[in-house]
Amino acid sequence: MTYHLYIGNRLYFSWSIAAYLMFERFGLSRDVETTVLRPENESDVRRLLGAHDLDPARTLPTAVTPDGAILNDSMAIAEELATRHPDVAFWPADPLARGTARALANEMHSSFGGLRGDWPVNLRESYVTQTPPPHIEAELDRLEALWTHARTVTGATGPWLCGDYSLVDAIFAPMAVRLAGYGFHTRPTTKAYVEAHLADPALRRWRAMGLVNEPDMPHLHLDAEQTPWRGPAPRAAVAVDAGPAENDRCPYSGDPVTHFMEMDGRIFGFCNAFCRDKTVNDAEAWPAFMAIV
Repeated sequence: MTYHLYIGNRLYFSWSIAAYLMFERFGLSRDVETTVLRPENESDVRRLLGAHDLDPARTLPTAVTPDGAILNDSMAIAEELATRHPDVAFWPADPLARGTARALANEMHSSFGGLRGDWPVNLRESYVTQTPPPHIEAELDRLEALWTHARTVTGATGPWLCGDYSLVDAIFAPMAVRLAGYGFHTRPTTKAYVEAHLADPALRRWRAMGLVNEPDMPHLHLDAEQTPWRGPAPRAAVAVDAGPAENDRCPYSGDPVTHFMEMDGRIFGFCNAFCRDKTVNDAEAWPAFMAIV
C-alpha cells in the first residue's frame, strides 16, 4: 500500500509541513513516496500539478491514495488517513478529547487569515520580536484561548494539546513555527506549545532536509533584523572531503559510504551528499545516525 504525497518547498509551504507530519508522526513514512514541487507562485502550482496528471488538484500538498483518489486538501488527507487506518491513533480515543481536537483542527483550517496571509512561514530565517498589528494580536489571543481550552478540558499533562500527539498537533505545527519565526510565541500556553513543536525531532528533520537544497524565496522574507533559529541549537558538524569514517555503510540507506562529515572530532560516512548534509544541519534529529554515534 503506497501513497504518493506532493509537497511544496519545505521551508515556506506551510500546509506541506502538516501533511508530512501526518505520515511521519504516525508510522506511515514507509508507505509514502514524496515528490517535492518547487513552484514560484500560485499559477506555477497549477502548472506543476497538471504536469503530474493531478487534475483537479490546484493546491499543495496533494496526496494520492493507493487506489488513486486525489486528496487536494490538507483536512481531506487527515480524515482519509484516519478512516483508512483505524488502528492508528490519528485522533484521541477519548470522545471529549477527540471532539476538541477536531474542532480546533478545523478552525485552524478555516481561520487565522491574518497570520496565514500576512506572516508567511519561513524556516530559513527568524526575526527579532515583531510588533503585531491589532488584527494579528486578536488572532494570537484566539490561539492562546484555544490551546489553553484544549489542555484544560482534556487534562493534557504532556506537551501536546489533547493528550498524546494527534492530528490537531500536526495541523498546528506550521502555525507554531510561524509564531516562533516572528517572535509571536510569548503567551504562556503558546510559548510552551511552540517550544514543543520546535523540539519535535520529526519537525527538526523536515527543516534539516529543507536547508539542504530548497531554493530561497526572497519575496517571503521580512525586511527586519534576523535572530538565531529559536529551536534547539544543532550540534556542531561540518562536511569534509574524505574519510576514513567510523562506519562503512550509510545509516539511512545501508549503502557504502562516499560522503563524509566531522562531528566532535569523529568522521562519519553517508551514501550521498543529501544524507550527509541533512545530518550536518541537525544531527540529533536523526535516530538512525545517532544510533551509530
